[in-house]
Amino acid sequence: MTKQILAGLRILIVLTVLTGILYPLGVWAVSRIPGLQANAEGSIVNQNGQAVGSELIGINPVAQDPNHDPWFHTRPSAGAKDPLGAGDPSTSGGSNKSAANEDYIAVVMQRQDAIAKREGVDPSKVPADAVTASASGLDPQISLAYAELQMPRVARENGLTEDQVRQLVAQNTTQGIGDPGVNVLKLNLAVVAMKRG
Repeated sequence: MTKQILAGLRILIVLTVLTGILYPLGVWAVSRIPGLQANAEGSIVNQNGQAVGSELIGINPVAQDPNHDPWFHTRPSAGAKDPLGAGDPSTSGGSNKSAANEDYIAVVMQRQDAIAKREGVDPSKVPADAVTASASGLDPQISLAYAELQMPRVARENGLTEDQVRQLVAQNTTQGIGDPGVNVLKLNLAVVAMKRG
């Protein structure tokens, strides 16, 4: 019996050292390799030495005056308190409600009406990603269609021309595996820079 207890203790010590010390240190060491460090640290976007957000975490900006909203907006978050409210970036997750769920359909319709009103368009013009929350609720990108829908308002509220804003959208559009995506944080920073410049 003593032999089995000692063997069990040896296995416990070995596995504790391997999985509790060596493995975490190995993962940390790999994250320090040049080229990987930015990803390991959350792809932080800095401006004038200040961290202003992450390339990987979409945070919906909140306008001081909703009637004069100068920002491009991300996809809605299922974790927000109201249909178009900003989600909590420290948590993520979807609503897990199916497309046939009556509560989900009601929220999507509320979002569609609110966005159509904000952008001054017919509700049928609002793209799907503007009204449906992502699985994480923190997508950093929106579709080109949603960016184009917001361009007139953003141009007007920032004193820019639509052509200037269209150029910024093009500069912040990337082609991935699927459809092109527009990084909202980078786009909003570019709008602010152009407005100042």
